[in-house]
Amino acid sequence: MASIIPNVIEMKAEFVQAIFETLYMTFFSAIVSGVLGLIFGVLLVVTKPGGILADSVSYSVLDKVINLLRSIPFIILLAVISPLTQFLIGTTVGTTAALVPLIFGIFPFYARQVQNALLDVAHGVIEAAQSMGSSPMEIIFRVYLKEGLADILRVSIATVISLIGLTTMAGAIGSGGLGDIAISIGYARFENDITFVAMLIILAMVFIVQFVGDLIVKRVERY
Repeated sequence: MASIIPNVIEMKAEFVQAIFETLYMTFFSAIVSGVLGLIFGVLLVVTKPGGILADSVSYSVLDKVINLLRSIPFIILLAVISPLTQFLIGTTVGTTAALVPLIFGIFPFYARQVQNALLDVAHGVIEAAQSMGSSPMEIIFRVYLKEGLADILRVSIATVISLIGLTTMAGAIGSGGLGDIAISIGYARFENDITFVAMLIILAMVFIVQFVGDLIVKRVERY
């Protein structure tokens, strides 16, 4: 192995740290983005024209905010949002600082995916719940989220996979993680074995997320 990936062997400790940094960024940004995306996604569904809490003004504002944030390329968002990152974290460099642009970069995407998943819930089920006197909150939790759970889990898997990709892109600004080590060391120093192994580890993470996620979805669909 030392002859095949000599630089990786030499930087074994740095690779272990980079893996933990990538997991750290992915986990915490996924949690916050998941909560925000779910809230915004539900609001988009219930406030749309004909929704259970129809409000054209609120829907229009939410829709435009989501579209605006989704339209900004992530690499540009990293720079644009740096003043906010500096204000919240106190620095624009490092794994914790990367959480801010990661959250703003992924939660609009997730919100739109949640919206699409909930729109697939049969309208007849919603009407039946309304006819039985269910409140809007009861419909949201007992109908929308319950009936759309499998689809929400599917889009959650896709979102986490996209998030792993964004953490590597954040490496361009010194966020740490596998993206950082692949770019600042592997690419910059022409140490291709480092870039290649970093890529393999990222692919392994994606495979694990997809595999575990599919198992969870199948189990949910059985009940």
